[in-house]
Amino acid sequence: MADHQFAFLTSTGFPGFLNAPPLAARSDAEFVVAGIAWDGSTTNRPGARFGPYQIRRASQMLCDGTHPLFDVTPSEVLADIGDLPLPNTSLAGMRESLAPIAASLVDRHHMVWLGGDHSITLPLLRAYRAKFGRPLGIVHFDAHCDTWTDHAGEPSGHGTWVYEAITEGLLDPALTVQIGIRSAGVREAREYVTGQGGLIFTGRALRGVSTVEQLAGVTNLIQQRFEAAGDVPVYLSLDIDCLDPAFAPGTGTPEPGGLSTGQVMTLLEQLHDLNWVGMDLCEVAPPYDHAELTSAAAATLIWTYLCGRLAARQ
Repeated sequence: MADHQFAFLTSTGFPGFLNAPPLAARSDAEFVVAGIAWDGSTTNRPGARFGPYQIRRASQMLCDGTHPLFDVTPSEVLADIGDLPLPNTSLAGMRESLAPIAASLVDRHHMVWLGGDHSITLPLLRAYRAKFGRPLGIVHFDAHCDTWTDHAGEPSGHGTWVYEAITEGLLDPALTVQIGIRSAGVREAREYVTGQGGLIFTGRALRGVSTVEQLAGVTNLIQQRFEAAGDVPVYLSLDIDCLDPAFAPGTGTPEPGGLSTGQVMTLLEQLHDLNWVGMDLCEVAPPYDHAELTSAAAATLIWTYLCGRLAARQ
């Protein structure tokens, strides 16, 4: 495989997420962070290729990494492989190069993938589908449904991956959950997931619903759905534009009327004991950020997920 190197890639010489060492120095790490600095499929503002760097940088402010709710830190079981050296001008080339790397990492570690735009999720789900030998469940935070059947005239991109993943059998439609959806879109796309038997909690439905007690109707329904399915592997895909632009202005396709950072944190905390097998966080575009609000939110949400994984087995 060609070793593609670009100036914007974060190397393992840069402090990793939560100051984690390079994977080469902690090869047995349970949790591994990897950056996929690709934004060639954005439909509005590019810049998400710089997301992994800024998310890592923001994570340095999480002190010793001990979570105030879970009272754990992933620092001793975490490594960071840096940004993967992938092609930068071809979506098909990027996905083809990513496939064997993702398969190898998924087989050995619990992965956190830093995007990059949301087109990276499709090849990652292919790797998880191969590992587990069955379709996955997914919890997908996003302003956009990502169920369009084409990408502005192209067959695939950051707005088609959910549709593609369901039609390819990578996801179990009944175990597909979307949270925060609110963007413009034809009804067929907006309601595709519910039409397939999944769940959608729209941004409108979640307005003013913020406390643990208020969100219990959402979290209980999600937990019940997955518990009824048995020991299903569950993937988390979190597009930072699920947050309102007031909380995350640094993204390529901002949509007013979104979730607060606190709402998403609460949801992740309350759902921490699902059978999570990995996650990605996409669409952080630092060129449009203000006061590093977006990268700070992204780092905190990833940290919450990691701490929740440790707390779930206590």
